[in-house]
Amino acid sequence: MTINPGPPEHRPHAPLVSGTPNPGPPVEHGRDAKDAALDAARAPDPNGALTTDQGVRVDDTDNSLTVGDRGPTLLEDFQLREKLTHFDHERIPERVVHARGAGAYGFFEPYASLAEFTCADFLQEAGRRTPVFVRFSTVQGPRGSADTVRDVRGFATKFYTRHGNYDLVGNNMPVFFIQDAAKFPDFVHAVKPEAPNEIPTGASAHDTFWDFCSLQPESTHMLMWAMSDRAIPRSYRMMQGFGVHTFRLVNADGRGTFVKFHWRPLLGTHSQVWDEAQLTAGRDPDFHRRDLWEAIADGDFPEYELGVQLIPEQDEFAFPFDLLDPTKLVPEELVPVRPVGRMVLNRNPENFFAETEQVAFHTANIVPGIDFTNDPLLQGRNFSYLDTQLIRLGGPNFSQLPVNRPLADVRVNHRDGHGQQTIHPGHGYSPNSVGGGCPFTMGGGRLPEGVFQHYQERVDGRTIRRRSPSFADHYSQATLFWRSMTGWEQEHITAAFAFELGKVVDEEVRRRTVGNLVHVDPVLAAEVARRIGVPEPEPAELDAPAQEDAGAAGPLVSPALSLEHLRGSGIRTRKVAVLVGPGADADQVRAAHEHLGALGATVETLAAHGGELPARDGGRLVVDRPLPTTASVLYDAVVVPDGTGVLYDAVIVPGGTGPDLTADPDAVRFVTEALRHGKPVAVLGSGAGLVRAAGAGDPTDLAGVAVRGPGERADEDFWDGFARLLERHRFPER
Repeated sequence: MTINPGPPEHRPHAPLVSGTPNPGPPVEHGRDAKDAALDAARAPDPNGALTTDQGVRVDDTDNSLTVGDRGPTLLEDFQLREKLTHFDHERIPERVVHARGAGAYGFFEPYASLAEFTCADFLQEAGRRTPVFVRFSTVQGPRGSADTVRDVRGFATKFYTRHGNYDLVGNNMPVFFIQDAAKFPDFVHAVKPEAPNEIPTGASAHDTFWDFCSLQPESTHMLMWAMSDRAIPRSYRMMQGFGVHTFRLVNADGRGTFVKFHWRPLLGTHSQVWDEAQLTAGRDPDFHRRDLWEAIADGDFPEYELGVQLIPEQDEFAFPFDLLDPTKLVPEELVPVRPVGRMVLNRNPENFFAETEQVAFHTANIVPGIDFTNDPLLQGRNFSYLDTQLIRLGGPNFSQLPVNRPLADVRVNHRDGHGQQTIHPGHGYSPNSVGGGCPFTMGGGRLPEGVFQHYQERVDGRTIRRRSPSFADHYSQATLFWRSMTGWEQEHITAAFAFELGKVVDEEVRRRTVGNLVHVDPVLAAEVARRIGVPEPEPAELDAPAQEDAGAAGPLVSPALSLEHLRGSGIRTRKVAVLVGPGADADQVRAAHEHLGALGATVETLAAHGGELPARDGGRLVVDRPLPTTASVLYDAVVVPDGTGVLYDAVIVPGGTGPDLTADPDAVRFVTEALRHGKPVAVLGSGAGLVRAAGAGDPTDLAGVAVRGPGERADEDFWDGFARLLERHRFPER
């Protein structure tokens, strides 16, 4: 296997000298051979002798320095002290939220110049590549939690632009639970494991979270997203990203334009189903991390398109909702998303801690051409992110860590502090004359390119603590989201509410939540109430004309919100399992590998044991993975048949497998779960017997099942048809 290394490697560097170009993250241009040679000389030699931190080579790192064979350890054993000290301090405080993550390097390139709207350097020239580092994450759980829990996902991108670092810190959902950052500590305390017992890990199905949300109607819209399949993505490579807040683009003339940022995966937006997600958490808690890493290592680079919704300043109040309200989105029917560029992730980190764990994102890391709005949640995040990094990364010099270093030259008057790596010349104050006035500011007159200047906006008003009345509508967009869902998506949302609230002990919290849902849709509220065993809300509790006026904030339905309309094209990187037993048709197995593999799918042959099996034609079938190694795990208090169908996007059952695999419980469970999770299945010849053994009946009656009877040829048209089924991802109607 050939691994595309992506951009040139990034290695540790000697202490930096202030005022010289920072080497920064991996780049594809800009450094000469001499610099690269010096870097290589300074870097640890992975094949060389082991040394201390001071570069002293050591002869033994397995035994302490003692007095005799059995005597006490000597204090003078500096090698032991150094080794243990590093080990004792390996752990830094994990992130309060977004602790569990995965990262990758790549590049961003615009399709065309956006100079009309912004002077941001990385959006000025079509095709010019800007290096990026992206970190995906869950929110609630600690570093050791599972990837596939029901949760919001972080989608944070660091652009290493020529004019400094820009961080687009977003989520896979376009709205949030709260409107003001003052509520953020309350929200996090509520969603985190409960204080008395530190339970549950990586889950929101407990009393304190739902108590908080039931008392905060502004959370209702976000709850609809969190209870949808958006909260259980198929992979990071098939997940949307959103900037959440309304930002402002500023062009060279100082003219501002409001903007909403969108990331769209080229593979389409796909999710798991709840039963599948739970089984995946048991089988492989690192499922999303592993998927991202392996795709990049195999050269199947994830690609995303950056889109923007541009809103002229004169239209700030043209909507029946407030643009600054982070619990609201701008429907695409009102403002279409304009594609402006693409991002490709093409290199895995070399060290998880040094890069993925120590990367520091900050919503206030902006560059000339991008500025804030007065969104009260964004304003609070601008304080909180920096404050968090100071504690988590040990002091104010975290920007000097390799993954955080900008490509732009850094000249500052900051001095000293923990982790200082820069050798600062000069005197550290401004203005000065003894240093020739350097470093100097760029103020006065028209500023040259690349100098940041805050957008000038007139602000008048009294100093108050009060939520804007324009933020008072908490239900109309929740209703828009609900009405935009297909029937199967609505059923999944209903089931998610029932599951989560079914874990809530306090009946008043459950009743109060249902009372909020009735403002979204009375039928939804009634069904959730029935499933969790609380009285259906009386019509009198509907204290606002929410249902008739639900569409007042724009369209009644927005197809762009439904997963049904976000599928990608093709089957690249989809994983397909081929289940075989002794006597399987080798031609069919080979055809599955060749035809689907040629379309970009990853095809694996599974059997009851590893090694090889005899084929029908007398040849041998090579087994890629034995079935018992891919078995599912049952969750306590949840009855889930054992099997590993959750690891595959499709199942193929070749002819000749029926008589053997129908008696194999692993194979039966495998197909049972694949069918239950709505995955495409190809049934060839007597393989139909395995489908019947799974309790599915006649495979010709099942949606998403491609069938060839005994003696019928599985030609190219058959595999192309099956590939079209794979493009649909799953068949929830089944």
